[in-house]
Amino acid sequence: MSIEIIKSRSLHSAKSFGPIVILWSEHHGEPKITRIVLSTPKHSANELLAKYYPHTIKDSCSVIDRVAERMEAFLAGGGIRFSLESVRMDLCKDFQRRVLVEEHSIPRGRVSSYHRIAQRVGNPRAARAVGTALAKNPFPIIIPCHRVVRSDGTLGGYYGGVKMKKTLLEMEGIEFNLKGKIISQFFY
Repeated sequence: MSIEIIKSRSLHSAKSFGPIVILWSEHHGEPKITRIVLSTPKHSANELLAKYYPHTIKDSCSVIDRVAERMEAFLAGGGIRFSLESVRMDLCKDFQRRVLVEEHSIPRGRVSSYHRIAQRVGNPRAARAVGTALAKNPFPIIIPCHRVVRSDGTLGGYYGGVKMKKTLLEMEGIEFNLKGKIISQFFY
């Protein structure tokens, strides 16, 4: 039996989203991300790290540094597309994994709805379950769950807060009408 040592690497976003923490460990001899912790409107990622993951070791490596640099570029508005190779998808249950893979396929500058994702993963009546799977997305930014909105074009929730979700979508070129709904031409 081996003991998994969880390590953390912090980064700061250019858009004042607050600190973000990457939790990672060695898995089969390679560094793999186990969770990304975003700051929320009430708590910084560093506070959440101290509260929920107090025994992590602050450390990094070239693979995690590259991911962190790409995340910083993405949060600064860059058109970065992330690979799923660096994340531990095996830690997710089957339904969540299917939802996250489908979510990952939504291109920059487009959105989908919880209902459409449910249809695409073969369970058209599971829109709420899709919402739950995305609310528990352990890899936000890498798997851009901010790109899923309600069927009526309103934003829905987001772990980093609705303001962050809207800002990320606007950075990707998504436009809103006067009522704050996403214009339908942006749906994928």
